[in-house]
Amino acid sequence: MLTLWETLRTRLRRDRLHRLLWEMVEIYSPSGKEEDIQLFLEATLQQAGLTVHREILDETRFNLRCVIGEGEPDFYLVGHVDTVADWELQGEGPCQKGGILHGLGTADMKSGCAAMVEAFLTLAENLPPEKRPSVGLLLVVGEEEDGAGSLAFLAERRPAWVVIGEPTGLLACCGHYGYLEVTLTTTGRRSHSCLPEHGHNAVESMLRVLLYLGRAPLLRKPGSGLVYSIREMNSSQAGFVVPDRCETWIDLHLPPTLDLDKTIAALRRRLATASRTIAGLELEIEFPWASRSYDLGIDHWPGHTLAALYPHLQRPLAFAAFRSHSDGNLFHEKGCRPLLLGPGALETAHTWEEQVPLEEVDLAAAIYLGLCLAAPGPREPHLSREENSPEEDGLEQIID
Repeated sequence: MLTLWETLRTRLRRDRLHRLLWEMVEIYSPSGKEEDIQLFLEATLQQAGLTVHREILDETRFNLRCVIGEGEPDFYLVGHVDTVADWELQGEGPCQKGGILHGLGTADMKSGCAAMVEAFLTLAENLPPEKRPSVGLLLVVGEEEDGAGSLAFLAERRPAWVVIGEPTGLLACCGHYGYLEVTLTTTGRRSHSCLPEHGHNAVESMLRVLLYLGRAPLLRKPGSGLVYSIREMNSSQAGFVVPDRCETWIDLHLPPTLDLDKTIAALRRRLATASRTIAGLELEIEFPWASRSYDLGIDHWPGHTLAALYPHLQRPLAFAAFRSHSDGNLFHEKGCRPLLLGPGALETAHTWEEQVPLEEVDLAAAIYLGLCLAAPGPREPHLSREENSPEEDGLEQIID
């Protein structure tokens, strides 16, 4: 596999890859408005002679699925084409400074999608159809909101392995944090703003709840790895009055060492005692979204493949757990094994400083290419991994 990969990666076209990424970043594609970028990517793949299937979600939203090789692949490259909504940031457009591309979606995760497309284009241009590995490319919508695109795919297909191009700085994330969304609602009593003593301020109650929760042993335990973030707070908008309602959304990211159910139980116990110190507290607690963490270990064919590839890229291989919520949680819950690996860093995603080093984008394309070549064949239980390996198919001999 390495001989073939070394040959093919010299045929990756950096100029095409960089141009593709630039054009993708120019297209504004927040969740719910992904049609334009999907039409662009569909045409790009079709022009290379690849067959592209639409997975329809509604009248204007669809995934793109491209399969090469024989049979239904047991390995997919997966990327989401949507971004967070930020028209002001999008108005700036892409901007390259040295070897860094700046712009909305550069890291999360149009660079990963572009690198995957370039890997597929290179396979299509250099291998005849009967010699291509059995792999799939899936470009989904809706990841930044509810994972609708991935859920639509998983309703029909469950590949054994997927690699998702989230921004990991090319770290191989075989582990994944869990995610818990917490909604707190305090209720008070409305009164005129100049007469607060006649009301009960729901915002003041909420602030006391958050201070009380922030002192919980669960959130203060050193080395636990738990990530606690207050994301949003809203109060009733009723003019010149004491607010009678306040809502807060909290994000919790749980490392694979923390149990989701025990964490929920600990939060409930802590909040159930808040009324002992907060007078007149009326508090509602909800958990609208919960995803479990996972850890796949490193002893598997993707891990072994990456260990073989990285020395040739003059880059150290490191394994980690992905800290944010992603479609990886959804794939794992449905029985797939998701490894997250892509260019860019979470530190800049969703910010005005979002950026990606173009060198990482180039390396990502080479890594995705190598994983495609090493992937097991289509799901045929009577064939072992060795019986269906690319090496024994003689792929090395078909390159001029």
